[in-house]
Amino acid sequence: MTDASAALSEETGSTRFRKDGRWAALLSRAGLSIAILAVIAYGSAVSPVFFTTGNLVNVMTSMAIIGIVVVGMTFVLVVGGLADLSVPATIACGAILSLALQPMIGPVPAFVAAIGLAGLCGLVSGVLVGYVGINPIIATLGIGTIVLGIVQASVGGVIVYGTNPETAMLVKSRLFGIPTIVLIFLAVALAGNFLLARSWWGRWTFATGGNPKAAEAAAVPVRAVKAGAFVITGLCSGLSGALLGLTLQSARPLVGTGYEFSAITAVVVGGVSIMGGAGSVPRAVAGLVFVQLLTNVMVLQGVRTPVQGLVLGLLIAGAVALDVALRRRGGA
Repeated sequence: MTDASAALSEETGSTRFRKDGRWAALLSRAGLSIAILAVIAYGSAVSPVFFTTGNLVNVMTSMAIIGIVVVGMTFVLVVGGLADLSVPATIACGAILSLALQPMIGPVPAFVAAIGLAGLCGLVSGVLVGYVGINPIIATLGIGTIVLGIVQASVGGVIVYGTNPETAMLVKSRLFGIPTIVLIFLAVALAGNFLLARSWWGRWTFATGGNPKAAEAAAVPVRAVKAGAFVITGLCSGLSGALLGLTLQSARPLVGTGYEFSAITAVVVGGVSIMGGAGSVPRAVAGLVFVQLLTNVMVLQGVRTPVQGLVLGLLIAGAVALDVALRRRGGA
């Protein structure tokens, strides 16, 4: 084969891979939209409760609490941080401190302090991952265990109750018929999308997740960007926990249990690569909508909790397998 023929063959193969990649991305986006519509159609057909105002408000409220964490978790996955397993602890930190500190410093300072301390937990995890080089799973799991132990010790392992019912009324209020907590989630999602898709920090995040060595050679502060992703998740988890505590007017140390799994499921199903370097906040939110609607339909149908867990686990496995297959096909 001549050099010209070889070059032509290589160019043709490269073009084919690019076209395949575009079609795969298009099918992935369309597939998620179709899946959401299918769940809505099925839920409407099998349950008369599905499309009632009360059920939809409950779904949106639950979606908002988890969705704030999803925004933060998106940064961790895109930057190549695998996952943040300290989420249950930082949610508990936000929920408990937002209530426990109210009698001492007032509701607003307590709310801010709770989020700030959760962000501090994220900073510690970020330093361990970005600067010390500890595996993200080990680092966040360890920090989460320590933080949860401190939170449990500070309240004696008991339930903490709110002392200012007006804060609950504020969080549960509605604007134009939309729950305030949902509007807060939308604001966080818009801010997260701008930061990831429209800012230099977002470009650094994608570069770090896609190829850390190349990013570092291009003067990207890779260690700081990795650490920053965990700070963002800590702040989001603290905000989610604080809102949850104010909504319920009670909190216990294990209030955040399971939220990390729900967030990871939504982000991965939404097409955010667990290997880093690919994804977006809108896709993660779409994954959240699908997972929450599917879970709601299963609850309305009386599906047992272990079966629900099996379904969500299969969704994660399928999404990860698809991500790996697309990356191999594209030569990534």
